[in-house]
Amino acid sequence: MLTAKQHELIRFIQQRLEETGISPSFEEMKEALDLKSKSGVHRLISALEERGFIRRLPNRARALEVIRQPEDSTPAPRAAKPANDAAPVVMPKAPSMPSPANDVIEIPLHGRIAAGAPIEALEGQSSLPVPAALLGPGEHYALEVSGDSMIEAGIFDGDFALVRRTNTARDGEIVVALVRGEEATLKYLYKDGGMVRLDPANAAYDPQVYGPDEVQVQGKLAGLLRRYH
Repeated sequence: MLTAKQHELIRFIQQRLEETGISPSFEEMKEALDLKSKSGVHRLISALEERGFIRRLPNRARALEVIRQPEDSTPAPRAAKPANDAAPVVMPKAPSMPSPANDVIEIPLHGRIAAGAPIEALEGQSSLPVPAALLGPGEHYALEVSGDSMIEAGIFDGDFALVRRTNTARDGEIVVALVRGEEATLKYLYKDGGMVRLDPANAAYDPQVYGPDEVQVQGKLAGLLRRYH
């Protein structure tokens, strides 16, 4: 069963597709649903996508397709037949292929994170605008990378790591690891003989090995943003 906001959003998307052939922008959806931020829209879309009601068309930032309607949706009323029995005028449908756009959502930006020796992360909170096409389902946040221990993985000092929030990860995934409840670092994660090993991607650095209770996964790397000066 969908929430009221999910119902409202899927009806709005379907209505816009029928009227214009173009799915609404995140800004339009935010205003239509009276939400405070685009991140709320992103969460609703991710939930509908995960449950199979909509899907994002590949390689397009503004391209949503309604796959199915909720079972309890009320169909739109049919137009009354003209009194003189004349054949009704059928208006041509707009093209069904949505056009691309550059939808951007705001995700929390939590300080800096080390790609070297662990430093404190989550030291403050602001926000970072991110193209919606870079993010998949789930809740995301961003951290500014400090250091060079992950350069062989293409992660450089000053990059913004886009992180999907989770507390689990498989061996070999790049994670945000909170060490001893105080410091966070960006590393490859491995389970090694009952210990947790955090591996850099730079031959100049050694792996860091901790007890299983000393490391807490706070997210997995989902993407990167880079500024060019």
